[in-house]
Amino acid sequence: MKPAEPKPTAQPSSYETDLAAYAKGSAAEAWAALAQFFFDHGRPRIMGAGQDLMLSPPQGIVLRFLDRPRPMGELAAMMRCDNSNMTGIVDRMEERGLVRRSSAEGDRRVKLIELTDEGSRIRDEMARRMAEPPEPIANLSRSDQRALRDILRRALDKT
Repeated sequence: MKPAEPKPTAQPSSYETDLAAYAKGSAAEAWAALAQFFFDHGRPRIMGAGQDLMLSPPQGIVLRFLDRPRPMGELAAMMRCDNSNMTGIVDRMEERGLVRRSSAEGDRRVKLIELTDEGSRIRDEMARRMAEPPEPIANLSRSDQRALRDILRRALDKT
Protein backbone atom coordinates (compact mmCIF):
# COMPACT_ATOMS: atom_id res chain seq x y z
CA MET A 1 0.00 0.00 0.00
CA LYS A 2 1.34 3.40 -1.00
CA PRO A 3 1.65 5.88 1.89
CA ALA A 4 -0.58 8.93 1.66
CA GLU A 5 1.11 11.90 0.06
CA PRO A 6 1.48 14.80 2.49
CA LYS A 7 -0.79 17.69 1.60
CA PRO A 8 0.94 20.87 0.48
CA THR A 9 0.59 23.89 2.69
CA ALA A 10 -2.50 25.97 1.97
CA GLN A 11 -0.59 29.25 1.75
CA PRO A 12 2.85 29.60 0.18
CA SER A 13 5.48 30.81 2.59
CA SER A 14 6.64 34.40 2.30
CA TYR A 15 9.94 33.04 0.93
CA GLU A 16 8.16 31.39 -2.01
CA THR A 17 6.08 34.50 -2.69
CA ASP A 18 9.18 36.72 -2.46
CA LEU A 19 11.14 34.46 -4.79
CA ALA A 20 8.50 34.71 -7.51
CA ALA A 21 8.36 38.49 -7.04
CA TYR A 22 12.10 38.75 -7.69
CA ALA A 23 12.07 36.47 -10.74
CA LYS A 24 12.86 38.48 -13.85
CA GLY A 25 12.93 36.67 -17.16
CA SER A 26 12.00 33.18 -18.27
CA ALA A 27 14.89 31.36 -16.59
CA ALA A 28 14.24 33.06 -13.24
CA GLU A 29 10.51 32.39 -13.51
CA ALA A 30 11.20 28.70 -14.26
CA TRP A 31 13.56 28.52 -11.29
CA ALA A 32 10.98 30.21 -9.01
CA ALA A 33 8.33 27.72 -10.15
CA LEU A 34 10.67 24.77 -9.50
CA ALA A 35 11.49 26.13 -6.05
CA GLN A 36 7.82 26.59 -5.21
CA PHE A 37 7.01 23.10 -6.51
CA PHE A 38 9.76 21.65 -4.33
CA PHE A 39 8.59 23.50 -1.22
CA ASP A 40 4.94 22.58 -1.86
CA HIS A 41 5.42 18.95 -2.91
CA GLY A 42 9.02 17.73 -2.63
CA ARG A 43 9.89 18.85 0.87
CA PRO A 44 6.73 17.41 2.50
CA ARG A 45 7.29 14.10 0.67
CA ILE A 46 10.92 13.88 1.76
CA MET A 47 10.05 14.78 5.34
CA GLY A 48 7.12 12.35 5.39
CA ALA A 49 9.13 9.45 3.96
CA GLY A 50 11.90 10.11 6.47
CA GLN A 51 9.44 10.24 9.37
CA ASP A 52 7.77 7.01 8.21
CA LEU A 53 11.20 5.35 8.24
CA MET A 54 12.15 7.03 11.55
CA LEU A 55 14.91 9.12 9.98
CA SER A 56 15.78 12.71 10.75
CA PRO A 57 16.22 14.90 7.64
CA PRO A 58 20.05 14.80 7.93
CA GLN A 59 19.98 11.00 8.29
CA GLY A 60 17.89 10.68 5.12
CA ILE A 61 20.35 12.85 3.22
CA VAL A 62 23.34 10.86 4.51
CA LEU A 63 21.68 7.63 3.36
CA ARG A 64 21.36 9.10 -0.12
CA PHE A 65 25.05 10.05 -0.17
CA LEU A 66 26.21 6.58 0.90
CA ASP A 67 26.22 4.96 -2.52
CA ARG A 68 29.68 3.70 -1.50
CA PRO A 69 31.79 3.88 1.68
CA ARG A 70 32.81 7.49 2.27
CA PRO A 71 35.20 9.16 4.71
CA MET A 72 33.44 11.00 7.53
CA GLY A 73 35.06 14.29 6.45
CA GLU A 74 33.77 13.87 2.91
CA LEU A 75 30.24 13.31 4.23
CA ALA A 76 30.55 16.43 6.39
CA ALA A 77 31.63 18.43 3.32
CA MET A 78 28.74 17.04 1.27
CA MET A 79 26.32 17.92 4.08
CA ARG A 80 27.98 21.34 4.48
CA CYS A 81 28.31 20.83 8.19
CA ASP A 82 31.07 20.64 10.75
CA ASN A 83 32.77 17.27 11.36
CA SER A 84 31.45 17.27 14.94
CA ASN A 85 27.86 17.54 13.65
CA MET A 86 28.52 14.68 11.24
CA THR A 87 29.81 12.55 14.11
CA GLY A 88 26.50 12.97 15.96
CA ILE A 89 24.45 12.09 12.89
CA VAL A 90 26.56 8.99 12.21
CA ASP A 91 26.47 7.98 15.90
CA ARG A 92 22.66 7.88 15.85
CA MET A 93 22.62 6.00 12.54
CA GLU A 94 25.14 3.51 13.87
CA GLU A 95 23.01 2.95 17.00
CA ARG A 96 20.10 2.04 14.70
CA GLY A 97 22.28 -0.37 12.74
CA LEU A 98 22.09 1.65 9.50
CA VAL A 99 25.82 2.34 9.09
CA ARG A 100 29.15 1.07 10.33
CA ARG A 101 32.52 2.72 10.72
CA SER A 102 35.81 1.26 9.62
CA SER A 103 39.34 2.58 9.31
CA ALA A 104 40.56 3.52 5.85
CA GLU A 105 43.37 1.44 4.43
CA GLY A 106 46.61 3.36 4.62
CA ASP A 107 45.36 5.89 7.19
CA ARG A 108 43.64 4.51 10.27
CA ARG A 109 42.76 8.05 11.38
CA VAL A 110 40.27 8.32 8.51
CA LYS A 111 36.95 6.71 9.37
CA LEU A 112 34.94 5.28 6.49
CA ILE A 113 31.17 5.19 6.82
CA GLU A 114 29.29 2.51 4.95
CA LEU A 115 25.75 1.18 4.89
CA THR A 116 24.81 -2.02 6.66
CA ASP A 117 22.30 -4.39 5.07
CA GLU A 118 19.55 -2.64 7.07
CA GLY A 119 20.84 0.77 5.95
CA SER A 120 20.75 -0.39 2.32
CA ARG A 121 17.20 -1.65 2.79
CA ILE A 122 16.06 1.68 4.28
CA ARG A 123 17.92 3.62 1.56
CA ASP A 124 16.21 1.56 -1.16
CA GLU A 125 12.80 2.07 0.46
CA MET A 126 13.36 5.81 0.69
CA ALA A 127 14.41 5.92 -2.98
CA ARG A 128 11.37 3.85 -4.00
CA ARG A 129 9.06 6.27 -2.22
CA MET A 130 10.77 9.33 -3.66
CA ALA A 131 10.61 7.91 -7.20
CA GLU A 132 6.80 7.98 -7.10
CA PRO A 133 5.77 11.21 -8.82
CA PRO A 134 3.72 13.70 -6.85
CA GLU A 135 0.11 14.04 -7.95
CA PRO A 136 0.54 17.27 -9.96
CA ILE A 137 3.17 15.59 -12.16
CA ALA A 138 1.31 12.28 -12.36
CA ASN A 139 -1.79 14.19 -13.53
CA LEU A 140 0.01 15.88 -16.44
CA SER A 141 -0.59 14.43 -19.89
CA ARG A 142 1.98 11.87 -21.04
CA SER A 143 3.37 14.34 -23.56
CA ASP A 144 3.75 17.03 -20.86
CA GLN A 145 5.43 14.49 -18.56
CA ARG A 146 7.92 13.59 -21.30
CA ALA A 147 8.54 17.26 -22.14
CA LEU A 148 9.15 18.09 -18.47
CA ARG A 149 11.47 15.09 -18.09
CA ASP A 150 13.43 15.99 -21.21
CA ILE A 151 13.82 19.66 -20.26
CA LEU A 152 14.98 18.81 -16.74
CA ARG A 153 17.42 16.19 -18.07
CA ARG A 154 18.92 18.76 -20.44
CA ALA A 155 19.28 21.24 -17.57
CA LEU A 156 20.95 18.57 -15.41
CA ASP A 157 23.32 17.56 -18.21
CA LYS A 158 24.65 21.12 -18.37
CA THR A 159 25.69 21.21 -14.70
